[in-house]
Amino acid sequence: MMFEKLALVGIGLIGSSIARAARLKGLARTIAISTRRQETLDEARALGLGDSYERDPAEAVRGADLVILCTPVGAYGAVMQQIAGALAPGAILSDVGSVKQHVVKALAPLVPEGVHFIPGHPIAGTEHSGPAAGVAELFVGRWCVLTPGPQAEAAAVGRLEAFWSALGSNVECMSAEHHDLVLAITSHVPHLVAYNIVGTVADLEADTQSEVVKFSASGFRDFTRIAASDPVMWRDIFLTNRDAVLEMLGRFLEDLARLQRMVRVGDGAGLEALFTRTRAIRRSIISVGQDTAAADFGRPHPGEPADAAAAVEPPDGSERAD
Repeated sequence: MMFEKLALVGIGLIGSSIARAARLKGLARTIAISTRRQETLDEARALGLGDSYERDPAEAVRGADLVILCTPVGAYGAVMQQIAGALAPGAILSDVGSVKQHVVKALAPLVPEGVHFIPGHPIAGTEHSGPAAGVAELFVGRWCVLTPGPQAEAAAVGRLEAFWSALGSNVECMSAEHHDLVLAITSHVPHLVAYNIVGTVADLEADTQSEVVKFSASGFRDFTRIAASDPVMWRDIFLTNRDAVLEMLGRFLEDLARLQRMVRVGDGAGLEALFTRTRAIRRSIISVGQDTAAADFGRPHPGEPADAAAAVEPPDGSERAD
């Protein structure tokens, strides 16, 4: 047992996956779960994700030696106001938010003396949400970034690193500022682009929209999968990582303008050179194990049953190139 009591405040996809994996690996003697909606708490109880279930987060974290906030980042401040007085001295307080500078600004001033505050971000997930969406294998082979401040104790950081490693993650520490800049281009701007492209389709005339849906090629299908992600979570991400997102979005728009010019003037050599460079990026992602070369359409993703993908896979197992 790494921890006597693990408290999870919020029990959506990430929280429920942590609960399942921690139970499977025997990392905590007891698991306490808190969420504000009674229906979600009842669902978590029915799934057997924890040992105790509380609407009041202060009760859930009382006596816990590891507390992980798994709510949307926009709710962190309000949650911290509720739990600060109940956090035990020596406890580790962490989170799973996709932005880190905002988390530090919102939480650090409220962390009681003697509590080890170590923000974290498991870079794993699907477009599904809710307690039932969690899977114990979600973090296997994926990165978890920790952003401990200069005052963080090495022993506490080591314990949290060991916890995420036991869940199957590769763990790396970096500054909150660097994390937000990197994630802005690898995650946040791609989501923004996906939301915009799918939103453009939503604004088309009804007959054209129905044809787009009917004849969706794999490129558009991938965008719709990303754009199906939790609206509240992504609203908070864009608002709380605004500066980094705007910086990377500016670079993206400059590159898009150059691409637009290539198409307009018929610069075939330029287009081919760009596409060759981008294909190399894709191959490097596969080579380091962050994805597989298998065709995506019909491939099972974490959080969905394998037979859900099999139901739409071509009978010969092949995939048409769109």
